Amino acid sequence: MNLKIDAFTKEQLKENVPSFNIGDTVRVANLIKEGTRERVQMFEGTVIARHGGGISETFTVRRVAYGCGVEKTFPLHSPHVVSVDVIRYGKVRRAKLYYLRDRVGKASKVKEKI
Repeated sequence: MNLKIDAFTKEQLKENVPSFNIGDTVRVANLIKEGTRERVQMFEGTVIARHGGGISETFTVRRVAYGCGVEKTFPLHSPHVVSVDVIRYGKVRRAKLYYLRDRVGKASKVKEKI
């Protein structure tokens, strides 16, 4: 039974997974289906967490839109995630940046790696 599941998950894994870490600012191209139409919607923000491994690996991106914090969790190997582009590399010392939820304005910035 496990052989069939393993074969299926290997088949579904993406070949070229972009390398990004916690604290990086990324632009995620997400495929949105509205009725019969499909379009690509961009979501840009800071990666605050990565979870799991293999086919079930996810990452959480946070941004502030119109004064309200918005977080989205994307499956890394999903066919709906078209691309993940790294805009800037962040310098962090933690694995999860949940403390950014409490910060406002410039305090919620992550230093850039040079």
